[in-house]
Amino acid sequence: SPPQALSMNELQEITDDISKLTIVHEIVLNSDFKLQAASFSPKSLQNRVKETLHKAFWDSLEEQLSASPPDCTQAIQLLQEMKEALLSLLLPWHNQLRSQIEGALDMELIRQEAEHGALDIHGLTTYVLGTMARLCAPIRDEEVRGLQRLTDPAQLLREIFRVLGLMKMDMLNFTIQSLRTHLQDHTIQYERKKFQELLDKLPSSLDCTREWLRKAAAEVSASSSQLPPHPAIGGSLAAHSPGAVSSSTTVPSLMSVLNRGYMNLLCWEPGQKEYPETLFMDQARLQDVQAQVNQLTIIAAVLLVTSGMCGSTLCGSPGFVARLKRVTKVLLEGLSCTRYEEALEDISDQVLQEVSRTLSQLGYAAFTTDKCASLKGQIKSIADKGNAVRHVIDQRIRSFLSLFVSPDGQNSQKDFPKGLDPIQEELLEVGRRFGSVIHHNRQ
Repeated sequence: SPPQALSMNELQEITDDISKLTIVHEIVLNSDFKLQAASFSPKSLQNRVKETLHKAFWDSLEEQLSASPPDCTQAIQLLQEMKEALLSLLLPWHNQLRSQIEGALDMELIRQEAEHGALDIHGLTTYVLGTMARLCAPIRDEEVRGLQRLTDPAQLLREIFRVLGLMKMDMLNFTIQSLRTHLQDHTIQYERKKFQELLDKLPSSLDCTREWLRKAAAEVSASSSQLPPHPAIGGSLAAHSPGAVSSSTTVPSLMSVLNRGYMNLLCWEPGQKEYPETLFMDQARLQDVQAQVNQLTIIAAVLLVTSGMCGSTLCGSPGFVARLKRVTKVLLEGLSCTRYEEALEDISDQVLQEVSRTLSQLGYAAFTTDKCASLKGQIKSIADKGNAVRHVIDQRIRSFLSLFVSPDGQNSQKDFPKGLDPIQEELLEVGRRFGSVIHHNRQ
């Protein structure tokens, strides 16, 4: 049937649902998540429009306050917004302070005073600053003290308004941190509900997810075709999975298919089909994990090649391996896997320099020209994905990370893979990050 046309209201509703779902998902999975004020590029049209409007407003305020007698129309508007901002910063038990703010910034009384030329803007701003000092986070103390040194009324009102905006953002982020534990207990059910609502509105929106799972099922089926059928797999599964596997009599378990699919995300090639829709919100996170896995593979391969050429005496020298690891990591930082070849050229030069320096310090003879050329050539050859050392390291890393994918595997890492000791700390951290994303999505 032809795709169903959606109205603008329906599209807006779907966009709002996705936005809410994304924010909740991000709060739970990203411990560093913070809301930030919207910002535009300095040269963008949006920024020029914003700056023009803001300048016009503050210039107008300055003119009004400089007039004789002063016109307090815009100042009263700002005082109203400041009052609302201060009240929004209060916690539920701040009843006394709430009453004080309501009394000190009684807008009806302020308007009457302005009408009779008796409005004390200095006194009101002094009260606002005192209240801000009581409510602000320690990080804002210096900014609030800086406001107290301003004497120009228009500039003071402008700066108070700016700092209050920062304080409101601080409060929002404090609230997010406070809610994180509560959200973790309920977000699974919330995400399931929201996702189902989106799926009801866009029933054909899982094409990439189906393709991702079909590919994983075919791979699992092919790899297990030589093995006897698993006793836990009944024939009823095959009847409900047409087209998901090959004609083999061995039907892969749903869990094995999902696990393979998750591991395949670490091999996602640039330009490959779009990410599974069920993982859109974590695509950036998973691609960052993939980039780290690629980097750690190169680092471990460089160290393994170097240790094989230099021997245990040199590699056992204090700090030698750590220095090689550090320089390799720096030269790979921020590079895509397509640029590893040029990076490994530089890495091989740096490794040779470190080897020569350490040999000299230990009183050993320098490497011959042929041995230097051999070491440099072996390191440069790691750029080839088919390189034997790189392949072995890659397989060991992915095998280790597969433990974090299994629902009960995150606490079962007993023996760390051989040859990966120098990157153990980084690999464990990557595994925990990867496992956290996968565990949440599996639920």
